[in-house]
Amino acid sequence: MHIDGNCHCGAIRFEAEIDPDEVGICHCTDCQHLTGSVYRVTVSVPKENFRITAGEPKTYVKIADNGRTRFQMFCGNCGSPIYTTGTDEDAKEIGIRWGNIRQRRELAPRHQIWCSSAANWFGERDALPGRERD
Repeated sequence: MHIDGNCHCGAIRFEAEIDPDEVGICHCTDCQHLTGSVYRVTVSVPKENFRITAGEPKTYVKIADNGRTRFQMFCGNCGSPIYTTGTDEDAKEIGIRWGNIRQRRELAPRHQIWCSSAANWFGERDALPGRERD
């Protein structure tokens, strides 16, 4: 599926070819903290299927709870998170942040990770297949 999107202010734009089955929820404490919400929704895609078409995101480097380095890419103007990637094997994949995708209503989550950190207020943990950690 072809998608496109942009940050809140429009300075950064992107497009990608994705598999809608690769939409997932992350309940890790980093995602909770970085979003100010109970979880983050991300679309995973091979790096070669993602392209920035305007602007240049800034980078925040974070060592995740699992010890892996994560690059959090965001708009320096409005602060919108755009995508994440990592090092080594993780560098081959981009995690596009769902909220900036124009076609987001068509992209329901199919799986979840870090269920051990889930708030589970409304039965989120039971709603989708998931793993306790990642």
